Amino acid sequence: MKEQVEEAIKKIRPMLQADGGDVEFVDVEDGVVKVRLQGACAGCPMSQMTVKNGIERLLKQEIPEVKSVESVQ
Repeated sequence: MKEQVEEAIKKIRPMLQADGGDVEFVDVEDGVVKVRLQGACAGCPMSQMTVKNGIERLLKQEIPEVKSVESVQ
């Protein structure tokens, strides 16, 4: 599952990088994916929306086993 998550994140990464940010895959445990936002995304007030409406939505579409995505420090 880790490989699937990493491949899916590669699809999101260019959009985040275009805005000066990035995302790092940290871990996946029991269907919960942990990511770390970096660059401009780390301090952005919209970061939770990016995690839930962007990253989580795409990962759930591509990998049905994903239950949720959490941002960690």
